[in-house]
Amino acid sequence: MATSVATPAPVTPPAATLRPLYFLRFGFAAVWAALLLASGDGLGPLSRTLLVLYPVFDVACAIVDLRSTRASRGPARALYANIALSTLTTAGLLAAVFSGTPAVLRVWAAWAVTAGLAQLLVALQRRTLPGQWPMIASGAISTLAGASFAAQSTKTSPSLHPLAGYAFLGGVFFLTSALRLRRTPGN
Repeated sequence: MATSVATPAPVTPPAATLRPLYFLRFGFAAVWAALLLASGDGLGPLSRTLLVLYPVFDVACAIVDLRSTRASRGPARALYANIALSTLTTAGLLAAVFSGTPAVLRVWAAWAVTAGLAQLLVALQRRTLPGQWPMIASGAISTLAGASFAAQSTKTSPSLHPLAGYAFLGGVFFLTSALRLRRTPGN
């Protein structure tokens, strides 16, 4: 009687999966920012769709990150938190996009602060990998940007355009990190 031994699936090195994911996140952020700017400063059909799509994309990326890197316990918790926060943000934005720009900025502000903190935690736990310092900076800047969006929501004529700059800058941090995650033996 032959016995079979289950062999565990090979674990993909984190840099090998993070690098293409980070390139994808940069591309998405750049296109998203350009489309948001092109849609004008009001809440029309295109801008509403884009605003709701952004956190949905973030959820998808966090799920890919979680599954593909087989994250250790610490990053996994922060990634699960990010998934929950981005899901809640999607729901909040679905309501906010029909309530006006100040409501959108308040929801985005809360998300930028909390998701920035989650990103900061994940990057700090991965700091031994190359390319995590841009992620650490991005998480910290996102938290500060969230406070700025909250302040902007109280202005007489708030604008959505700063969200495009925020997304593009976040994308640049992902690009920088991807470039620093060079392919090394075993990656």
